[in-house]
Amino acid sequence: MPEPSKPARGNILIDNEECKGCGLCVDSCPPECLELLPELNAYGVHPAHYTGQGCTGCGICFYCCPEPGAITVYRLSPPSKPLAHDDNQVSALGDSHAAAL
Repeated sequence: MPEPSKPARGNILIDNEECKGCGLCVDSCPPECLELLPELNAYGVHPAHYTGQGCTGCGICFYCCPEPGAITVYRLSPPSKPLAHDDNQVSALGDSHAAAL
């Protein structure tokens, strides 16, 4: 499981009624953030479940799933990074210029 200090870069939605409970997504997940629920769904299988943390948004679970529409992967946008402010650069460029990227 990934370090808890790292924020998730993805989110996974699994339709419990579409999941066949084969476990292919659980076995293929690199950060190991999927598991099979102990409860049975309406079809009598243990559906996959996202643990809620650690998803990288890679989509491997989606691609290996044999049931179309059972898994949806969302990539989360990374938090914006503040621009570095260098006082020497501002004085050299003057106050009318935007910060260099």
